[in-house]
Amino acid sequence: MITELACSAAAVGLYLNTLDADFCYDDRVLIICVPVPLAQSQQHRRHVYFSAEPSRPNQDLVPETPWTNILYDDFWGTLLTHSGSHKSFRPLCTLSFRLNYALHGLRPWGYHLLNVILHGLVTALFTAFSRPLLGGGPWSLLAGLLFASHPIHTEAVAGVVGRADVGAALFFLLSLLCYMRHCGLRRDPAGTFQSSLVARCWGWMLGSLWCAAASMLWKEQGVTVLAVLAVCDLFVFQRLRFRQALLLLLGKKKNTSVLLSLAALASWGVILLSARLYWMGNKPPNFSNSDNPAADSPHFLTRTLTFLHLPAANAWLLLCPDRLSFDWSMDAVPLVRSLADWRNLHTVAFYGGFILLALFGLRGPASKAKETNGKAFVANGKSITNGNGYHAPDTNHNTDQGPPKTTMNGSAGLHHCPPRTSLPPTENLVLFSLGIMSLPFIPATNLFFYVGFVIAERVLYIPSIGFCLLVAAGARTLYVRLRTRGYKALLLCLCAGLVLLNGLRTVQRNRDWSNEENLYKSGISVNPAKAWGNLGNVLKNQGKMAEAEKAYRNALRHRGNMADMLYNLGLLLQENERFSEALHYYKLAIGSRPTLASAYLNTGIILMNQGNLEEAKRTFLTCADIPDENLKDPHAHKSSVTSCLYNLGKLLHEQGQQEEALSIYKEAVQKMPRQFAPHSLFNMMGEAHMRLNRLEEAGHWYRESLRAKPDHIPAHLTYGKLLSIIGQKTEAEKYYLRAIQLDPTKGNCYMHYGQFLLEQSRLGEAAEMAERAAELDSSEFDVVFSAAHMLRQASLNEAAERQYERAASLRPDYPAALMNLGAILHLNGKLPEAETNYLRALQLKPDDVITQSNLRKLWNIMERQGLRTRQGLGAQRSDL
Repeated sequence: MITELACSAAAVGLYLNTLDADFCYDDRVLIICVPVPLAQSQQHRRHVYFSAEPSRPNQDLVPETPWTNILYDDFWGTLLTHSGSHKSFRPLCTLSFRLNYALHGLRPWGYHLLNVILHGLVTALFTAFSRPLLGGGPWSLLAGLLFASHPIHTEAVAGVVGRADVGAALFFLLSLLCYMRHCGLRRDPAGTFQSSLVARCWGWMLGSLWCAAASMLWKEQGVTVLAVLAVCDLFVFQRLRFRQALLLLLGKKKNTSVLLSLAALASWGVILLSARLYWMGNKPPNFSNSDNPAADSPHFLTRTLTFLHLPAANAWLLLCPDRLSFDWSMDAVPLVRSLADWRNLHTVAFYGGFILLALFGLRGPASKAKETNGKAFVANGKSITNGNGYHAPDTNHNTDQGPPKTTMNGSAGLHHCPPRTSLPPTENLVLFSLGIMSLPFIPATNLFFYVGFVIAERVLYIPSIGFCLLVAAGARTLYVRLRTRGYKALLLCLCAGLVLLNGLRTVQRNRDWSNEENLYKSGISVNPAKAWGNLGNVLKNQGKMAEAEKAYRNALRHRGNMADMLYNLGLLLQENERFSEALHYYKLAIGSRPTLASAYLNTGIILMNQGNLEEAKRTFLTCADIPDENLKDPHAHKSSVTSCLYNLGKLLHEQGQQEEALSIYKEAVQKMPRQFAPHSLFNMMGEAHMRLNRLEEAGHWYRESLRAKPDHIPAHLTYGKLLSIIGQKTEAEKYYLRAIQLDPTKGNCYMHYGQFLLEQSRLGEAAEMAERAAELDSSEFDVVFSAAHMLRQASLNEAAERQYERAASLRPDYPAALMNLGAILHLNGKLPEAETNYLRALQLKPDDVITQSNLRKLWNIMERQGLRTRQGLGAQRSDL
C-alpha cells in the first residue's frame, strides 16, 4: 500500500528533477544544490509502499457500484465466469448486505441484528411447520427450542457470511409451507374437481416454486428443497411405502394430480440448475488443496474413505457440538488414508444407523395404531388438528386414493370422509426428517463437484431442521410408549435438560464470536495453523507486533508451507524495518504459491529500496506475467499486479526512461481491477508526460487523477507546477493553496508552494513557506534540503545554515549535503567549520570538482586571514 507520504515524495522527486543543478556564484564561494533522487530518499523512509492504493472489499456492496453487478458477480465480488470465482451466486444475500451498507455503512450492529431477526423468523416458521407433523403441544415446541438453541447455528447467525444459510433456510421453509397448502387443496385422483380451488391450489404451487428459487438465490443448497418437497408429498401427504412410491413414479399406479405436482417440481429443478450452470460459465469452481486436502489426494482409497467419513463428522457436530471451530480446513480433519484408521468405525456406525432409520421409515406404519398425541378433535365429522392437520389415506395403504383431505383454518374439507388420524405415522416422519437432513447436505459431500471446505458449520443450518424434527419425533414416540407418568416426566425433564445444555453451549460459543481474538483463540485446539495465523493478524492490527510475530511463527510451526502466513510474517518484519528477514519470507511465500502476486510486489519494493534495481525490475515483470487463471482471490491478484506495474513504471521514470515508463503505466491501466483507485497511477502518467514536455497530455492525466480522487494532494501539487510552467500563475496558486488546505500538516505542500513563490520573486513569502515546511517535515531530508535552498535564495543565510545542518544530520553520508553545509558556513564566515564539511564531503566523493574548487577558494581566504588550514593533509592536498 502506498502511503500518501510516498505519493508526495514522488511529487517532490518530479519537481526537483525538473530543475537543473543550480550554481550560485559570488566573490568568495560556489554553492551547488543537488536534486535529491527519489530512489535515494526512499531508502531512508520508515515506511515503504506496497501499492498505489489499497484494495477494497466487495465493491458490490457500495452505492457507487451499479446494483446490477450482483447479477454477474459471485458472493465475493468476482465475475462468475472468471476462472478464480468461487461460483457462489447469491444475489439476494448480497442485496441484503448492500441494504445494510446503505443504512449504516460497515458498522457491525446492523448486520448482526438482521442475522438475528432472520434466525428468529426461521425458528418461528420451523415451529409452525412442525405443528401438523408432531401434533403441536410440547413436541413442536421442543423441535423449535432445539433449533433455536443449537450451538451449530452460532456461526451462521453470529458470522456475517452465515446470512446466506439463514436466508436460504427462511425461503426453504416458506417453500415447504406453500407446498403443504398446495397438497391440501389438490383435487383427488377420482376425478372430483372444483374449479374454484384450482387457482388457489396452483397458486400455492407457484409460490412454493418461487420460494425455492429465492432459497437458491440466497445460497446454492436452497435448490434441494425441491427434492424435499417430493419426499414430503410422497411420504407425508400420501403416506406411501417405498414400493408404492416406486410404482407411482414408474406410472404403474395412476394418480394424475400427484404426478403433475412432482413433474412441476422436477421441471423447475432442471430449469434452475441449468440456468445456474449456464450463468456461472458452465464450469465448476476451483479451490486450493489446503481448502479441501482430500480432493487433492492422488489416492482413490484416501479420497473415498475421507469423503465417506466427513458426513459422519458433520453428524457428530449435530449430536454433540462440544468441539466447534471457525475453520476446519487444512489438517483440522486428517485424511483417512487406510482401512486400519479407527475413524472408519465412526463411518460404519453412522451409515449403519442412517440405513436402519431409513429402512424403518420405508417399511411404513406397522399397524393401524393412531398417534394423535391427544390433540385430535372431531368437528362436523372431520378430524382436525389445530385447524391445519393432516388426514391419512386408507390405513391399509393398499388403495390408490389420492392426497389426504385437509381442513384449512378450521373450515370443512373438500369432501366428506370418516375421521382419520391427524398426524403422519412415525415411520413416514422419520423418513421425511432424514430427507431434510441429507438432501440439502448433498452439495457438500463432494459427490458432484469438489467444495472449498472440509467442514463448515454454517452448512448444517438447513440439515439441522431435519435433525431437530427427528429428535422431537423420537421423543414423542418414546413418550407415547412409556407406561408410567414417572417415566414420562423423566423424559420431559431430559428434553428440557437437552435444550438447556444446548442453550448454555450456544451462550459460550457466542462469547467466542464476540470478537476476533476470542474466536481465533477458540479454534487453536481444532485448527492450530489457521487459528494462530488469524490471531497474528488481529494482534498485528492491535499494534502487538511481538505477539503477532510469535503467533505467525506458531502457525508456521504447525504448517510451514502456508503462503499467506509466510507473506504476513514478511509484511510484519518489513513494517519493523527488518528488510532482509522480510525478503526471505516473501521468497518462501512465492515458493509455496508462485501465483501470490502481493509477495512479488513487496519483494520488488525491498529490492528497489536496497538498490537492487535490475532484480527489482525482473520481480515486477514476473508478477505482471502471472496468468490470471484459477486464482484464490482474483481481485487482490489484479490489484497487486497493477501495483507491480505502477512501481516498475516509477522505477523507469526515476531512471529517465519515460517512454518505457509510459508503456508500463498503460499496461497497468489495462489490467487494473475496477475496485483499484487509479489516482496515483494517473498522476505518475502525467509526470512522465511532463518529463517528455508533452504538457497537454500531462494536464489530461493530472485532471484524470483529480477526477478519480478530488482530494489527492500530489496531483494538486504537480498540476499546479504544470499551470505555473504554461503561465497560468493564478490558477497554479489556487492548486497549491488547495493542497495546503487539504492537509495543513504536510510540509511537502508548503515546500512546493514556497518554490512557486520563489519563482515569482516573492522572497519573503517563499522563506516563510520554507521554514514551515522544514518545521513540519523535520525528519524528511528532501524537504529540509529544499527548504534550506529556498532560504539561501531568499538571502536568509542564517536560517539556511540551520536547515543545511539539519539536512546533513539526516544524511551524514550524502556528499551534496555536506558540501552545501560547508558552502553556507563559508558564506556566513564560519571558515574552519566550512573546511571540516568540505573535507568530509571529499572523503565520500574525492573526485567532486565543485567541492574541490570551493575548498581551494576557502583555503585562499583563510591564508589571507592568517587562519590555520588543513590543506597539508597528504592525498587531499595533492588532489587539489
